[in-house]
Amino acid sequence: VQVVESGGGSVAPGGSLRLSCAASGFAFRWYDIAWHRQAPGKTRELVANITAARSTTNYADSVKGRFTISGDNAKNTVYLQMNSLKPEDTGMYYCHLPRFDSWGQGTQVTVSA
Repeated sequence: VQVVESGGGSVAPGGSLRLSCAASGFAFRWYDIAWHRQAPGKTRELVANITAARSTTNYADSVKGRFTISGDNAKNTVYLQMNSLKPEDTGMYYCHLPRFDSWGQGTQVTVSA
């Protein structure tokens, strides 16, 4: 069971990025998926999650209305669309598969002027 994140980068405040979490070796569609992030000097926090049926999503208050989590079962990938990015969104973003407590290696997001 392995998940791999991609799509991070450096953007100016107000910009957008789309993160991808790709699965290998199993079908993503049957499992809940979550995105977490960890800012320098802070603990890791839940950003968003999506249920296996892809019918229910949840967001941290700090990203509601700006981030959208979605899944593409055909591509075995879950996305995190991040709009209106703020400097406080800076951090390492991780994909998590709770069923197996499997974490990706993370992808860095930096928001600065």
